[in-house]
Amino acid sequence: MNIAMYQMNIIPGKPEENRKKVTTWVKKTVASYNPDAVMLPEMWTTAYTLSSLPLLADDESSDHTLAFLQELAVTYNLTVFGGSHAVKTKDGIVNRASIIANDGAVLSLYDKIHLVPMLAEPDYLISGKEMPYAAEYGELKAVVGICYDLRFPELFRPLAAEGANVLIIPAEWPDARANHWRSLLQARAIENQIYVVACNRIGSYNGTTFAGRSMVVDPNGNIITEGSTEQEETIIADIDIAQTDFIRKNIPVFTSRDTTKYRF
Repeated sequence: MNIAMYQMNIIPGKPEENRKKVTTWVKKTVASYNPDAVMLPEMWTTAYTLSSLPLLADDESSDHTLAFLQELAVTYNLTVFGGSHAVKTKDGIVNRASIIANDGAVLSLYDKIHLVPMLAEPDYLISGKEMPYAAEYGELKAVVGICYDLRFPELFRPLAAEGANVLIIPAEWPDARANHWRSLLQARAIENQIYVVACNRIGSYNGTTFAGRSMVVDPNGNIITEGSTEQEETIIADIDIAQTDFIRKNIPVFTSRDTTKYRF
């Protein structure tokens, strides 16, 4: 599978302008690289304009951004790892990620469970109620976690044990903790013997500079490709899903696990 990620500089509080940016990027990327899949970062329609989300977030009953992503998938025959965007539900606003097949079918929706206290997310958003689940599509068994979720390995371990082979991480990860970003991505890849595909934003907003460094890590923990720290760009990577099975057979951590002796 050939994946193109958009390491995007998000226009704060301007969903329609960001959708136009993404449309232009997808057109150019398809023409230049003809990828099988595209991926966007976290909160790419609004950035972290949290206090304005009651006005800016999509309504769950008529999610304009989800419909936009479905249209992109069908128009360009792409699997779309839709990053995440704010969605108003009956209980509150969630930070919701999506995976969409090339026929427009929604394969996965996941609401971010771990909200970032350092960014006051819990003051404006509600936590997701359910674990992510694997979106199965051909040989793909993809799971989404969003940014801060990366710090909680217990979220992904059972899914990898059940056969998930790709972990998708859209993010707005700060440059101040860029060393954590790389180390945690590699750790999640190694411990779960899984591909990790991570799309981070670039630029600055509200006093925070973001790390960029979007990357793909293979199931051995090797960084296949990595974006820059300073510019908006397209990151391209080929992933061979068969490598996941190969590594799991050669280092059989999942059959070596003894869950009867662990504390959860």
